[in-house]
Amino acid sequence: MPRGPGDDDSEGTDQERVRAPHPVIRRRIASGRGATEQPNAGAEGDAVLTLRFWIALLVTSVLTGLFGDLMMWILARFEYLAFHFRSGSYQAAVAASPDSRRVLFLLISGGVGAIGWYLIRRYLRHDHAELDDALWRGDSRLSFRRSLLTSALSEVVIGMGASIGREAAPKLMGGASGSKVAEWFGLTPAQRRLLVACGGGAGLAAVYNVPLGGALFVAEVLYGSLSLSVVLPALAATLLATMTAWIYLPNTATYTDVPHYSSSARLMVWSVIAGVVMGLLAVLYVRLIGWVSHHRVGGARILWVMPATFLVVGVLGISYPQLFGNGKDMAHQAFLGVGTLGLFLALFALKPLVTAATLGAGGGGGVFTPFLATGAVLGGFLGVAWSHLWPGTPIGAYALVGASAMLGASMQAPLAGLVLVLELTHGGFSVVPAMTVATLIATLLVRQIDGYSMYSARLPSHDEG
Repeated sequence: MPRGPGDDDSEGTDQERVRAPHPVIRRRIASGRGATEQPNAGAEGDAVLTLRFWIALLVTSVLTGLFGDLMMWILARFEYLAFHFRSGSYQAAVAASPDSRRVLFLLISGGVGAIGWYLIRRYLRHDHAELDDALWRGDSRLSFRRSLLTSALSEVVIGMGASIGREAAPKLMGGASGSKVAEWFGLTPAQRRLLVACGGGAGLAAVYNVPLGGALFVAEVLYGSLSLSVVLPALAATLLATMTAWIYLPNTATYTDVPHYSSSARLMVWSVIAGVVMGLLAVLYVRLIGWVSHHRVGGARILWVMPATFLVVGVLGISYPQLFGNGKDMAHQAFLGVGTLGLFLALFALKPLVTAATLGAGGGGGVFTPFLATGAVLGGFLGVAWSHLWPGTPIGAYALVGASAMLGASMQAPLAGLVLVLELTHGGFSVVPAMTVATLIATLLVRQIDGYSMYSARLPSHDEG
């Protein structure tokens, strides 16, 4: 087996191990074979996990948890301002508001967002605040001031009803914290990249209380490796950030009271069909997100296009209040099996469109929950239809399978998609086989047909820098 830098797998029993940093036991076992012959235990390369790195990771994780709390506090303040929402269902609070209030606050949301993003993009255009682009194409450096302003503005407009995901802000602030801490500690470029990736995943983990899924998100999506040298700091970061966030956020499932559904032959057969449908639609949805991201309104046009777009969404929200916000309650109702065939059909058709319109109008935010919610209601729709042919399985079980398939396929990260749905609901363990079948088929289809994810599709063109 060829040796790489820092490997300890050379032949001979008398040689010292040369892995960096050195393990406590310096000599090999009697056979002389190296520990790093196990593929995931290979050498760290340039991103050596030194004591300095671990201290930097600790600081980044705590900062990420605190920024996660701050972002969710801002979100909560504007949810209350717009719709007097404090706890329970945001969707119910929106539905209880007069139609005029719904339209008015979404129009205000569009106005505030348009002015804010216009100013940020005009006066901070040379500051980098795109986490995925910085990790995959850049030097992993992020502007802290632009990241903070963008993140706070995103939560403000979501609180007032904008149809985008809330996770982009804490994810970006986690990455920006990692970038700043790497500078403070004088880390190498490779160590900085790993730290920024861990910070980004920790931000998602902190606000959704999903440390395991967040660590897999770091490894599968942000960094692209399941080696021990990535998984160990990723787990540490997501756990520490999540525990820090408990200062303000609850230590409970994001989607509560989801029943423990049972597996069945009818669900397994359905999951094969659902995997194909989810995969094909994920290709279309990801392409749509990529198109609107590239053609996003820029310059002064945002000052009228965004309010006009938000006004249209507000009018749609008179009939479908589920379209307000990131789609969390829409998914929750589907997981509980609440909804009709017609409602599920309308929501899975409309949610991707209004999210895409929000991004195309110049809005900044995430797509994680909108994609998850779309998969959940699509699963509910297909489940209701299937139940007419082969009844017996609760609709919520179909929604769980649909959510994991759509999320795993659209992220091109099947392990993270599965674990995130399980952690978000604290349920679904009995239907893991069906979730796995659908997620595997959907992810494979997306990879074979196109291969873009909802993150790679949003990368700016090379001309944009």
